[in-house]
Amino acid sequence: MDSTRSHARRKAGSVLLLLLGAIFAPLNPAAAAALGSVSVDGNAITLAFDTAVDGASGFLLDAPRRLAVDVAGLVPGAASASGGPIIQTRVGQVKPGIGRVVFDLSGPTVVRSASLSDDRKSLVLRLADASPRAFAAATRAGRTVYGGGSSSAGGATLVRTGLTVPLDEPKPYQLAIPPVAGRADKPLVVIDAGHGGHDPGSLSIDGKYREKDASLAIAKAVRNALLASGRVRVAMTRSDDRFLVLSERREIARRLHADLFISIHCDSAPGSNASGATVYTLSEVSSDRVAAKLAAKENKADILNGVNLDKQSNDVSSILIDLTQRETMNTSSRFADLLQRELTDQRVDFKTTYHRFAGLAVLKAPDVPAVLLETGYMSSPEDLRLLFSKDYQHRLAVGVTHAVEAHFARRLGRTDIAMKD
Repeated sequence: MDSTRSHARRKAGSVLLLLLGAIFAPLNPAAAAALGSVSVDGNAITLAFDTAVDGASGFLLDAPRRLAVDVAGLVPGAASASGGPIIQTRVGQVKPGIGRVVFDLSGPTVVRSASLSDDRKSLVLRLADASPRAFAAATRAGRTVYGGGSSSAGGATLVRTGLTVPLDEPKPYQLAIPPVAGRADKPLVVIDAGHGGHDPGSLSIDGKYREKDASLAIAKAVRNALLASGRVRVAMTRSDDRFLVLSERREIARRLHADLFISIHCDSAPGSNASGATVYTLSEVSSDRVAAKLAAKENKADILNGVNLDKQSNDVSSILIDLTQRETMNTSSRFADLLQRELTDQRVDFKTTYHRFAGLAVLKAPDVPAVLLETGYMSSPEDLRLLFSKDYQHRLAVGVTHAVEAHFARRLGRTDIAMKD
């Protein structure tokens, strides 16, 4: 009997593999399709391909909210679009024969319907606003196949596929805390290499170079330079090609009681001549929202490192959080100015002569000074060459190290000479 069940399971698995293969098998593997354009009209997204594609599927991701669309037979192109619920569009290669288009969403949004044209040269996705609960349910539902039959209107119908398997009992989520290098009596700097894993970040115009690779190489160069100085301890949110949600990155810094958090990214602006580095710190509007949300949390024992707010009212908690956040923001802004000064001394060009403010998720820890450094533009051929060059990475590392040294010398009320002990 057991052998009969085992044979049936193997047969069912083989059938499933054949079905999935049929969905994504290239109809004409020699003819790779390029993404000619992406357009957003209200809640409708249209993907136009220069030749027929062999099928498509999509799934939703949270923290941050994204819609990922995998297209069989697609090679990356330079197409980009925004508008409506779409903040920005990124295109990459998942594996040979499968291209991925990622849409960053401004809020909880689901795919209401999808249609693939008869000639398979365009895919239209119609989105709809959803409640956070409905969006969470849609993310758990997994992948949806777009296609699989013609409707009376001539488009492709939406087909859902699934496989039920037994799961182990759920376990509490454990945040992986990275190791810390350096002397225990030194301040701690956490370096965050942006993106990673299935999230490539911005891509070069030809799709060959990925932001996640450049940000990791630069982050490692900065880590090595900081450790060589001997004046700080250093930890990295990721030291390999792994995916971390944005809240995990800042939470790592908080769990480690970091004295400074530096997130490293590369910018992108297809179709423009934008180039140069940019430094961001948290905006005041975003900090107000953070304080209000944190004050309303049920468990307030660990909102601020070393301060237990459990017995405080929401009004008092909000004031204490706001005061802490303001001081953190001021410290972040002063470091941003130092960073721009020291990087300029290392012949790093900036897009503007001042740092910018934004409500970026990685900057929202209320008790850890933080900056996000955009080191250049993936969409600029000249910046792209620099981002992947050892010389530019070294100059960035030296500039960041000098800024960090000056920052802690000021904070500790010491001179640069004293820091050399």
